[in-house]
Amino acid sequence: MNDTALELSAPPALAKNGVRVVALGGLGEVGRNMTVVEYEGRLLIIDCGVLFPEDHPGVDLILPDFEYIKDRLDDIEAIVLTHGHEDHIGAVPYLLRMKSDIPLIGSTLTLALIEAKLKEHRIRPYTMAVKEGQREQIGPFDCEFVAVNHSIPDALAVFVRTGGGTILGTGDFKMDQLPLDGRITDLRAFARLGEEGVDLFLTDSTNAEVPGFTTPEKDIAPAIERVFERAERRIIVACFSSHVHRVQQVLDAAELYGRKVAMVGRSMVRNMTIAADLGYLKVPDNVLVDVKKLDQLEDDKVVLICTGSQGEPMAALARMANRDHRIDVGPGDTILMASSLIPGNENAVYGLINGLMRLGANVVHKGNAMVHVSGHASAGELLYCYNIVKPKNVMPIHGEWRHLVANGKLAAATGVPAEQVLLAENGVVVDLVDGKAAITGAVPVGYVYVDGSLVGTTDEDMLKDRRVLRDEGFITITVVRNASTGEIVAGPDIRTRGFAEGDEVFERIRPKIEQALADARGKGITDTHQLQQVIRRTVGGFVGGKLRRRPMIIPIVLNA
Repeated sequence: MNDTALELSAPPALAKNGVRVVALGGLGEVGRNMTVVEYEGRLLIIDCGVLFPEDHPGVDLILPDFEYIKDRLDDIEAIVLTHGHEDHIGAVPYLLRMKSDIPLIGSTLTLALIEAKLKEHRIRPYTMAVKEGQREQIGPFDCEFVAVNHSIPDALAVFVRTGGGTILGTGDFKMDQLPLDGRITDLRAFARLGEEGVDLFLTDSTNAEVPGFTTPEKDIAPAIERVFERAERRIIVACFSSHVHRVQQVLDAAELYGRKVAMVGRSMVRNMTIAADLGYLKVPDNVLVDVKKLDQLEDDKVVLICTGSQGEPMAALARMANRDHRIDVGPGDTILMASSLIPGNENAVYGLINGLMRLGANVVHKGNAMVHVSGHASAGELLYCYNIVKPKNVMPIHGEWRHLVANGKLAAATGVPAEQVLLAENGVVVDLVDGKAAITGAVPVGYVYVDGSLVGTTDEDMLKDRRVLRDEGFITITVVRNASTGEIVAGPDIRTRGFAEGDEVFERIRPKIEQALADARGKGITDTHQLQQVIRRTVGGFVGGKLRRRPMIIPIVLNA
């Protein structure tokens, strides 16, 4: 298999009649999915999602790096959205801020979800709704859409025909043979496209390490019903705000056990209202109630559906665990976490579970009950797809590096030549020329952070400072000196935050600072910045040696 272990240079000009593929996100990570396809100077974007940060203090979202396309916005024919999950549509508003009339193409539910999001950004998009079996000419790209099954309705794969070759992108998919909505992955279409010829197969890698087949959604209904049967007080269900299938199962169980359901959280209410209005969510009569009316109901008649299954600090469930929400979780409450762990979120999720259990709640999650199944194809399903499609070249997408490697090995096991299985990272350029795909270079890509209302202004140095403040604390040292003589007239005044040690520990460093400044004065050092550096080195050496800490040190030298 080809990989990107070596440093790559900028790619050459695209060969005549060649097709170029560049992922700006989604490779080596679970999220930020975005792939750019180029042919005859025109661009087609497949998905444009966000990544939810794990260890990025103060950062709300992480976007794909649009630098590669920012000077070519007029070349973009459209953005094809495979489905409505945030990791595939969440960055669309930020790209449309740069050019608002880029057409969006997707299924009815997908477009409804992104249109609601864009409304909050005051953007009115150009959209084209498509469905499985439909074929559209989009500039030089002939796109055919194929039904695939996922953990959200109306997901689509896309087959892109160009004069330089064909590309089949699965999006996120699995092969549930008994899906709740009856809409299976169209393997007959995959086979037909395979007969036509798939030059490059972009395949979902998220579950490539998992042997066998992904469990059908319907198999978890009994586990959910057992939760309802045993719950003593309220049931609080946490899942993704776009997981229509899971919400449907909860609504059905609530009707069966005579409970009322309230939706909690703006995104949950918005998305489920859209799904119900479009007919994707069947709401039983007299089951839904407004969250404000819960106080009028007995606890054992209440179900709440909220966000926060990934431990997001500002989501409803985390705020309940921190007692920062109108819903006061306590003994007898049952928390049903009906989502799988996104890699990288483990610490946050387990911390949330521990916090809820400290409050006396019974927490049911995938680790102790079968209350969630994945939305992604496991290894057995991927093998089926490779044998059906018989692609000439394969580029695993959507997953951490271990997932990409596992997926590549599956492709090779089915007979795809090892040299035609391309393991790429974000920014790596893959060119398809005369039926053969090869890595030809790389373009610069990085993380783009959404920090409050700011986009792209936060950088790694700033995040490093925030982590230091969070983990190591900080020390300020203020010194006032005589501007004429250089002698200290006040201080050093030492203030600390985030240290368990008392003030008396830091009194031991005061003479060292005074001596270091005296030595500097003796050497003729009078520049304020240089004196601050003297203080920083002195304090840093003491704290590192005695306390084994590396705090942020802020020296202040004032002239009197």
